[in-house]
Amino acid sequence: MTITRMTALPAGSNFRSPFERSAVETGFLLTMEDRLGIERLLRQRGTENAPNPPLLNGLLRHKLRISRRAPEPAPPELVVAACHVTYMISGEGARSGVLSMSPMPIPGCLLVASLLGATLIGMRKMQKAPLLRDDGQIETVIVLDVRPPHDHDAA
Repeated sequence: MTITRMTALPAGSNFRSPFERSAVETGFLLTMEDRLGIERLLRQRGTENAPNPPLLNGLLRHKLRISRRAPEPAPPELVVAACHVTYMISGEGARSGVLSMSPMPIPGCLLVASLLGATLIGMRKMQKAPLLRDDGQIETVIVLDVRPPHDHDAA
């Protein structure tokens, strides 16, 4: 049996827009500066101090592939390097820190060169994402609040 009559959507119907909006809202956005910072971490082997560098490198490369370009200037709800982010992992209490591109641990900072930091960068306030743990478990992380980097506060 062959279907010969194609059904068209009514004139003025915008069938795709709800799906396009949902894809935009659930994806990741990277600023050009963050994209360059991640590429620099990978190029200069800034992930070698992580518990599982091959896994982290794969996650960062994947983030570069799937993330769209963020508008400039970045929206205030976007998690970018040097911003203060408050997050929660799978129902645990809220935690916070400053997201850093540094390859070395800094007190009070969340490193992009970690599975948590690599997951958070490019997320938006109230966005949820799967969080791969060093032990192979997968949990959920949600961004509760984002405060811009200090240099943007003065502007």
